[in-house]
Amino acid sequence: MKFCSNCGHSPLSFRCPEGDNFKRLICDNCQMIHYQNPKIVCGAIVLWENKVLLCRRAIEPRIGKWNLPAGYMENNETLKQAAEREVREEANAQITLQKLHTVFNILHVNQVYFLFLATLDEPVFSNGIETLETRLFDLKDIPWDDLAFHSNVFALQQYIKNPKAIDVHHADSLSFTRAPK
Repeated sequence: MKFCSNCGHSPLSFRCPEGDNFKRLICDNCQMIHYQNPKIVCGAIVLWENKVLLCRRAIEPRIGKWNLPAGYMENNETLKQAAEREVREEANAQITLQKLHTVFNILHVNQVYFLFLATLDEPVFSNGIETLETRLFDLKDIPWDDLAFHSNVFALQQYIKNPKAIDVHHADSLSFTRAPK
């Protein structure tokens, strides 16, 4: 962001507003403070008879890689509504959410992933507009080397390690490394 979206023409300075402890973009003309906050990504580990639903990405980043159905939360929706919508958009599937499973912070791109456990209402799914292929994988056949994001790897590893875990699993992109297969 180089110019103020409030007054439309003034350059911005990166400084700490009075009473704050973080530097922010502030308009030199109208003094509007432009807060920049993380984006929320919602999705689900969708299960059917001990298999997990994965979608092969048709868009960047990581086009052609497998992904849990997930995407950006929209205004005026809850985390659960966003997860359900993303599964419908990417896999044309109807699900029942069980519980929040994973919170994964991706600090270098300012995103926070919220992944729920869910079950397919019936084994009916197909490719959404952002999806090249949609498939159920047996848990022992997950294409680990072709998963799009570390958040997917972490969430699936935690689920496989303890499918009945009650706790929500937390990690961040700075502390997580892929475990050996």
